[in-house]
Amino acid sequence: MALRSASLPVADLASPGMAGQLTETSILCLPLGATEQHGAHLPLDTDVIVAQELTRLIVERWGDQFDLWTLPVVPVGLSHEHGWAPGTQSLSIRDFHALLREMAADIVHTLPARNLAIVNGHGGNRGFLDNFLHELRADFAINACTIHPFDLTKAATGATAADVHGGRSETSLMLAIAPDRVRRDAIKAFEHPPDEATIRTLIFDRGVSWPWRSDDPRLARGGLIGDPSGASAELGQAIVESIVAEARGVLARLLENQKIMRSSDLLPPG
Repeated sequence: MALRSASLPVADLASPGMAGQLTETSILCLPLGATEQHGAHLPLDTDVIVAQELTRLIVERWGDQFDLWTLPVVPVGLSHEHGWAPGTQSLSIRDFHALLREMAADIVHTLPARNLAIVNGHGGNRGFLDNFLHELRADFAINACTIHPFDLTKAATGATAADVHGGRSETSLMLAIAPDRVRRDAIKAFEHPPDEATIRTLIFDRGVSWPWRSDDPRLARGGLIGDPSGASAELGQAIVESIVAEARGVLARLLENQKIMRSSDLLPPG
């Protein structure tokens, strides 16, 4: 068997020998990003970098134990809340759905692996993905989960206000994994912070969903919903280490779910 690199990308394999490398219990890891505004200090591809680098680190740490393999990154997602800003690119829900379904169909057609861990770099993809996981199982017999890194981490960020987009956590993570892409001179503290009560109502209220946007002056400053001025590479590294550590339990549960899925799918209806 050929030696695998630390990041174990599927694309590095040669097609004829692929069947001997992956099995039904192998886990495919899909970095899923977005291309959208992140204020003046972070690049448009921040969510792509986050998804791709965290996937690489998770696979590098746990690849041998859980037989992990990386798929190519998806660089565009659902970013309509940032559609007002130059450079933001977003798919319609229909096209995003079609893209991921086509990828699922190709996985089933060309690869033996039936486990999929999506590493989601963009919060705006979440609502769709929560439902799509059921479709992956029902229509493709793919056992899947989605990792949402900023919710998975147990690192204490010290943020005293809402930290939704381009703020302390995301900026710190970028300072840790891609410091050359951060425009440090553009990091500014908010002179007049957004209204926390409105942020809680329009973004975090579980009782009602609202189509909020990052140009709403009640929520954001310069496209940011979160103050990046307290960001640091040290905090970013703590966030990274926590995400990678927590991923072990996620991957173990994914394989456990596959066993349950096999058993339940063999049972007769009724």
